[in-house]
Amino acid sequence: MSCNKPVWVPKEEKIKSANITRYMKYVNEKYSKDFKTYDELYQWSIEKLNDFWASIWDYTGIKYSQSYDKVLGKTEMPGAEWFSGAKLNFAENLLRHSDKDKDAIVFKGEGQDVEKYSYKQLYSIVAKLAKALKDAGVKKGDRVAGFMPNMPQTVMAMLAATSMGAIWSSCSPDFGFKGVMDRFGQIEPKVLFTADGYFYNGKTFDSLEKIKTVVNEIKSIEKVVVVPYTTEQPDISEIPNAVNFRDFIDNSAETIDFLQLPFDHPLYIMYSSGTTGTPKCIVHGAGGTLIQHAKEHILHVDLKEDDVLFYFTTCGWMMWNWLVSGLFVGATIVLYDGNPAYPDISVLWKLAEEVGVTVFGTSAKFISIMEQEGFKAAGSCDLSGIKSICSTGSPLTVENFEYVYDKIKKDVQLASISGGTDIISCFVLGCPILPVYLGEIQCRGLGMAVEAWDDNGNPVIGEKGELVCTKPAPSMPIYFYNDPDNKKYKASYFEYYKDKNVWRHGDYIEITNHGGVIIYGRSDATLNPGGVRIGTAEIYRVVETIEEVKDCLVVGQHFNNDVRVILFVILRDGYELTDELIKTIKTRIRKETTPRHVPAKIIAVDDIPYTLNGKKVEIAVSKIIHGEDVTNRDALANPNSLDLYKDIPELQS
Repeated sequence: MSCNKPVWVPKEEKIKSANITRYMKYVNEKYSKDFKTYDELYQWSIEKLNDFWASIWDYTGIKYSQSYDKVLGKTEMPGAEWFSGAKLNFAENLLRHSDKDKDAIVFKGEGQDVEKYSYKQLYSIVAKLAKALKDAGVKKGDRVAGFMPNMPQTVMAMLAATSMGAIWSSCSPDFGFKGVMDRFGQIEPKVLFTADGYFYNGKTFDSLEKIKTVVNEIKSIEKVVVVPYTTEQPDISEIPNAVNFRDFIDNSAETIDFLQLPFDHPLYIMYSSGTTGTPKCIVHGAGGTLIQHAKEHILHVDLKEDDVLFYFTTCGWMMWNWLVSGLFVGATIVLYDGNPAYPDISVLWKLAEEVGVTVFGTSAKFISIMEQEGFKAAGSCDLSGIKSICSTGSPLTVENFEYVYDKIKKDVQLASISGGTDIISCFVLGCPILPVYLGEIQCRGLGMAVEAWDDNGNPVIGEKGELVCTKPAPSMPIYFYNDPDNKKYKASYFEYYKDKNVWRHGDYIEITNHGGVIIYGRSDATLNPGGVRIGTAEIYRVVETIEEVKDCLVVGQHFNNDVRVILFVILRDGYELTDELIKTIKTRIRKETTPRHVPAKIIAVDDIPYTLNGKKVEIAVSKIIHGEDVTNRDALANPNSLDLYKDIPELQS
């Protein structure tokens, strides 16, 4: 349940200067409205989709060569038709500030010096890259892939590829060979960008040996462009069709011929996590991605041209795509590649201080690690310039909120956000003119008709339910790759409520009486003891505050015609899982939740599986304890950890 007292309230001057306040005035004047609150604006945005998205097109200043005939044609999901007749180019919109000398990209690799590229420099390099790609035979619809660290050349390659209508796809270089093949093997790229290696946790890792194997397996790859990163002059002689990045862009091109394309032209191929099977290839359109990110950045994040936007991410997570779109506003984006806690947990905050970050993006896991290590910003770094902290990846607990406001910064908007790869954006997120309540996401996104549905398919307020989106949004996938009949697409989001034409996202949520949202975890990982649904986040919230527990994971086990709750814990050094500690954990859970939340078994383990993006892998563990195989492990940061959950004696009785 929600807390009634806000922990942060925006000051009047912040409300007056916010982009969304100006936008509300714009809507009031254009559509003869008198909106004074976010809730009024939100209701209009989901009731009048045509007017709302037309207003976003105009207000954000989407650059186009041909305007649209109709905002929303066919409304059926999947297959809604957005901005038919429009012609634009995604890269052109992100490079529209190319006449400016201000910083476009600031980059720091682990242990390396900070690099900066102005908007003029960015445009210049992208122009040369685009010419080189064209000379390499890349054309509209071809796939260009990046096996890259989170570095400026990755952004440049994406912009060059999409300037000519090629489709960009990337994954992080810490993916194993099978993980790369499961992704790029499906989409068959023509050109592959890679760095020679990367830095992580004080060590240098080579990428070229893996790339050599990948190129020999994926026959579609005609060119491999190698960015020197860990060495000045990497040896690429054994990689077929390889060229050094510097040599590749050695041409005289000065301008970019931005190919004008339909609104729904494919832009990105993203991937589902792949922890329980081969990843699904999710294709997002250029226009839908652009207009959704513009809406979120300008109205929900309050991003302005003088802002410095940072999000800790890899190129294999949708937050990378989201971050890069900050260029549309003319803001400076900050890229970091490496371990966010090396040499210590303050490294990202010190970077924020050094480069003047105003919007700091992180994850719930990172905040929990800081809390566990007792990190305090005061005395460590000056965070006076940060106006908001965004967090995603998993739900923030009440304690996470309290920690940020107590130890990191008091006067800051803590915006928990949630959506995903599926929509390359957010369903629920922050709002600069709304208060922040402990444990809550501030609001549902404008234009996103999000509801919580009970087991009977009825919308509920103040109760837990399935997150559904009852109307189309432009950032929903245009299709899945190699899914000609939309079979995988429909099965992923639309089969649960077959006759209702609604998107079922797979999150278990509560919409509060004041419009906030609490996420209780994935509904497919929801526990169901005695037929009562329980979100895993409700248990994590309690257990993660217990001093002896370093980390935990909870699943449901089918046992004696019911489901019982199983809690796995990693204990801090010096502690053992005694009967007394088990009793303490159970008592705390019972006291702070309900008797149904209390685990039937609490079992100590040495490791807990996480995806490369830092999400706990509950479903895979559930499969293991039920005797099922998890064949696709390359999406995990620590795949061997799954073996710890096989044949556990305590689960047999």
